[in-house]
Amino acid sequence: MAATLLPTLSPPISRAAAAFLLLRRAPAKPFSCLRPPPALRRSLSSASSSSPATAPPALRPLSTVASSSAARAAPARRDLLMLGIETSCDDTAAAVVRGDGEILSQVVSSQSDLLVRYGGVAPKMAEEAHALVIDQVVQKALDDAKLSGSDLSAVAVTVGPGLSLCLRVGVHKARQVAKSFGLPIVGVHHMEAHALVSRLVNKDLDFPFLALLISGGHNLLVLAHSLGQYVQLGTTIDDAIGEAYDKTARWLGLDMRKGGGPALEELALDGDPDSIKFRVPMRQHKDCNFSYAGLKTQVRLAIESKNLSADDIPISSASEEDRQSRANIAASFQRVAVLHLEERCQRAVEWALKIEPSIKYFGASHQTSTLELA
Repeated sequence: MAATLLPTLSPPISRAAAAFLLLRRAPAKPFSCLRPPPALRRSLSSASSSSPATAPPALRPLSTVASSSAARAAPARRDLLMLGIETSCDDTAAAVVRGDGEILSQVVSSQSDLLVRYGGVAPKMAEEAHALVIDQVVQKALDDAKLSGSDLSAVAVTVGPGLSLCLRVGVHKARQVAKSFGLPIVGVHHMEAHALVSRLVNKDLDFPFLALLISGGHNLLVLAHSLGQYVQLGTTIDDAIGEAYDKTARWLGLDMRKGGGPALEELALDGDPDSIKFRVPMRQHKDCNFSYAGLKTQVRLAIESKNLSADDIPISSASEEDRQSRANIAASFQRVAVLHLEERCQRAVEWALKIEPSIKYFGASHQTSTLELA
């Protein structure tokens, strides 16, 4: 079960999440943190008791975590060195970052072969894959940064949301490093990290700003007032766009080793986006929430109506006519999936400007991009 080490920075944001336009206000809801599983909370608590760390703020609801004026005013400390560990899903990652945001190293071990073998993320298999490479990934991150554990100031680790079995591997490694070198542990909320990563790569990005957060299981539109202070404008009510892309790619028999999104986007280039009239989700709901379950059902029905044998015949073995039908479905799906994203973002921008007229930026993450609102 070999995993390839790939030192990499986040790739450019997908075109599926690149549209940010303008358009109404509704009552905003607080962005509440999904608490990590009890076993992880106990692990972090016991680690903290044996080191100088205090209970990490990410273990409390994000809407109640206020940044002190001193913290907001304090200049970035370049001498701080943080090791970050991420194992929330199917990639094992570690990075070393300075206090001023300089990324000294970043290492990712992919589980793409497992995704193909099991048709998606199998939590137990993913946990075992994390356990096989976590030591190597962390050591390579330190080596690439030309540092050792004794040089670090703290260890940060994802504590949720994510797959409990996978999260546990990262927390265990963080505890191990922290104990060995007497370091504090900082528990990181997965989606808060997505919201703030734009500030890591765009030094001019300051609060307040609007963030679109995209991951395999979550879509969120969040107005970030300051560290720990967020207003949730919209969320996923069933399936996220990443889940919809992956399922559609799998149903179309695409090669999942490079991910469902890239594979589907590549196929869609050869298709007619207007060939199938999929309905845009939730147009009757004047809010900023996302729903992709219904679109997935429409895609499945379209595949069945055309008698495509995508489950048995991969795209590489399909006839020219069969491949074109799949390309048309991919293009039609992508048009509607992105249009749904655009419409929710349009409304979120208008709401955000009414709540915070001084807002200037709209950031997007999983893969980081920032748009200045004119």
